[in-house]
Amino acid sequence: MRIHHCLLGMFLAVAPSAYALEAGSPPVLGPLQQQGQAARLSAQFMTRFGYRPVPLDDALSAKIMTSFIKSLDPDRTLFLQADIDKFMSNSTKIDDAIKREDLRIPFSIFNVYEQRVVGRMDYARTLLKQKFDFSAQESYSLLRDEAPWPQSQAESDDLWRKRVKGDWLRLKLAGKTDAVIRDTLDKRYQNSLDRAFKYKSDDVFQSFMGAYTTSVDPHTDYFGARASAEFDISMKLSLVGIGAVLQERDDYTTIRELVPGGPAQLSGKLTVGDRITGVGQGPDGPVKEVVGMRLDEIVQLIRGKKDSVVRLDILPADAGPDGSHRIISLTRDKISLEKQAASKSILPVKDGAATRKIGVITLPAFYEDFEARRKGDPDYRSASRDVAKLLGELQQDDVDGVVIDLRNNGGGSLTEAIELTGLFVGKGPVVQQRGANGRVEVESNDRPAAAWTGPVGVLINRGSASASEIFAAAIQDYGRGVIIGEPSFGKGTVQTVVNLDKAANNSKPKFGELKLTIAQFFRVNGGTTQLRGVTPDISLPGLSDAKSFGEASYDNALPWKQIKPAKYAPAGDMAALLPQLQERHDARVSNDRDFQRFVEDVAELKAQREKGVVSLNLTERRNELAAQAARLKERAQFSDGLDLGEDDGLQADERSLSADIAREAARKNAKDVLLNEAAAILADEADLQEGVR
Repeated sequence: MRIHHCLLGMFLAVAPSAYALEAGSPPVLGPLQQQGQAARLSAQFMTRFGYRPVPLDDALSAKIMTSFIKSLDPDRTLFLQADIDKFMSNSTKIDDAIKREDLRIPFSIFNVYEQRVVGRMDYARTLLKQKFDFSAQESYSLLRDEAPWPQSQAESDDLWRKRVKGDWLRLKLAGKTDAVIRDTLDKRYQNSLDRAFKYKSDDVFQSFMGAYTTSVDPHTDYFGARASAEFDISMKLSLVGIGAVLQERDDYTTIRELVPGGPAQLSGKLTVGDRITGVGQGPDGPVKEVVGMRLDEIVQLIRGKKDSVVRLDILPADAGPDGSHRIISLTRDKISLEKQAASKSILPVKDGAATRKIGVITLPAFYEDFEARRKGDPDYRSASRDVAKLLGELQQDDVDGVVIDLRNNGGGSLTEAIELTGLFVGKGPVVQQRGANGRVEVESNDRPAAAWTGPVGVLINRGSASASEIFAAAIQDYGRGVIIGEPSFGKGTVQTVVNLDKAANNSKPKFGELKLTIAQFFRVNGGTTQLRGVTPDISLPGLSDAKSFGEASYDNALPWKQIKPAKYAPAGDMAALLPQLQERHDARVSNDRDFQRFVEDVAELKAQREKGVVSLNLTERRNELAAQAARLKERAQFSDGLDLGEDDGLQADERSLSADIAREAARKNAKDVLLNEAAAILADEADLQEGVR
């Protein structure tokens, strides 16, 4: 089998966008022969080579069925109890079906799902013609993942009446007129309905395989051809295309952003808001109309080989639907995804009469261009190489300490986690791996000396997982720096990517790839981050819900265990400094209005989660908003009054493009109280370490 590399990350698949409605019922989808073959081959790998092999039997079959149904209808608003009873009558047959390469059961369920979507969206649209009574004492439950399935059509209708009423009330409270609300919601439900007519066999198979793999292990996954390509792009941080970020808006593929230095931006022929209505290949190939097509299919048409030509039929941003089009030609080139790469900044922190400079390196993922490295490219892209360069620049800037911001970094390459640790620790063991056979191997870094020897802080949250946890744990075990933030995700397993086509000796790609859990990693101190994550030295509040997000939220997660420590020599001793760091932190945040407001927001969000329901009474909701407005007014006395949490009742694609971009920019530019406090903690560390010297 072909193994790409050891991986420690979590990667998210994006669902298709909405498309134009076609008359009649949605298409009846059926499995392809190659999908049944891919499922059987995947089963063989998972049952034979997984870290914790799970037999494909009736017990697992029932779990797969439950997981698949949940992936389609997580809020239990589409299927009826009668549907579930019918589905579950086949719950012990999926294992035998996979072995026979017969996937008719999951496809039949998906076809019912499409019908239910159409039925519910049609009903939701009819409700927009009536007048809602907002004086009634009603509420809608936001937490329906464990609620009973509707027992009858009438019960389902009442559930959807409340859901539509809630959507209407949000827009009404945002000041929208009835006519605008009716038009907005009609289009929203139409878009959801459209999606049912654009699903394809590959979508069903990807969803089913996701249910199968996660029933075996939370981090085992299957990649179809397109998902595999996106995974490779996320690791390389590059692709070949025109350098434009696209978004679907009102059936048009719209340019949301131009990547600096890309063909689209350099040409001067495109602007944000332009709409792509057709795509042609080469200097004179026919232009294919793409209005109403799936966004992912249009993206595939625009991407291609380096130095090849793609022609676009453009409807300018300021033109109406009947406006004049223009055809432009662009030459595809390699596009670097710099927004997803490591970046640096410097935060000034007042320290008495002086001001300390704290460098911040933000690392969104542990990326590595596996292919370029394998080919011996001396300039291959990787997270540790980029961070090493940034550390050199920060040294030139004479910073007093460096914070590594790993918030929401879901992981990536194991090699990069080891190399990154070496930048701060130097030569020595970083992580221990235990395979399915029980053998433990110690993974070490060979860097002769650390690239940065000054004060270090690592900022983590619940979204910091896997490779992020390896790095943070090593820094903590070596006593090299202070860990700040929330307890991390708790993913302590290692995955490898198996190319199923290579394994089957296919000459052309058919089967996709399997991301398979093959090992568990342990800290150099013998503990593991599995389940418990990395516990910070200085805790900060966070917005995540630990009950629903993190390794502990999976019912089939591996337990926490401990093995013998590796032989390593601590690089420092943070334990002596932590009491003083904590004391200074507590004193500072108690007088920091911004920090205390963040604490209030966290408490309010937690209360809303625990409440789990939203009132559909206009007076009650207005009173809630009035209380919130009063709180924000009090805040405005001490800040610029910017409220990023204000609810306009709209989804992202329902706002104007300029308004949506402005909201995104406001979020990006908002004061980051957690990062500011992490920098202040590191400034304290620098001060205390100087005192020791």
